[in-house]
Amino acid sequence: MFIETEDTPNPATLKFLPGRDVMGHRGTADFADAAAARSRSPLAAALFELDDVAGVFLGAEFVSVTKLPQAEWSTLKPQVLSVLTNHFTSGAAVIDGDGAEEVEEAIAPEDEAVVSQIRELLDTRVRPAVAGDGGDIVFRGYRDGVVRLTMQGACAGCPSSRATLKHGVENMLRHYVPEVVAVEQVEA
Repeated sequence: MFIETEDTPNPATLKFLPGRDVMGHRGTADFADAAAARSRSPLAAALFELDDVAGVFLGAEFVSVTKLPQAEWSTLKPQVLSVLTNHFTSGAAVIDGDGAEEVEEAIAPEDEAVVSQIRELLDTRVRPAVAGDGGDIVFRGYRDGVVRLTMQGACAGCPSSRATLKHGVENMLRHYVPEVVAVEQVEA
């Protein structure tokens, strides 16, 4: 099995492409610690067994792994590749259950049309670009003109994530959806 790797804008995160579906159409899954991984993903749990793994993100066709600050990719990367190869060749499940856990605020009935526009823009313009960098952006809510989003994977700890949200996503949403006045990052 050949697994490609790609750098991400976050130097602490590498993107691994196994050449097959990881989450497919089931969404994404972000794990910040081993306990969360053990309860939902055999693959993420196996990656957290490596000493220097700080985070695991499962995308449609990729896995992003974030290392601890003191770790070196020259040591960790071969270990991650070994875990991924063993997992995918074993045929074991990537995630238990039906996929992503989405935690979202209730949407007021009068905001449903605006939220629909926001979701469409995020799904067609933003999420594909963010996935290219090894992460995801998840809609969490909308109230009083403020869109609440969570950055995941390589994007969660990326030094440029705040600029991406404020100058990229916020400006685009404000341009196409006049009701949007701001974008706010929230933790999952």
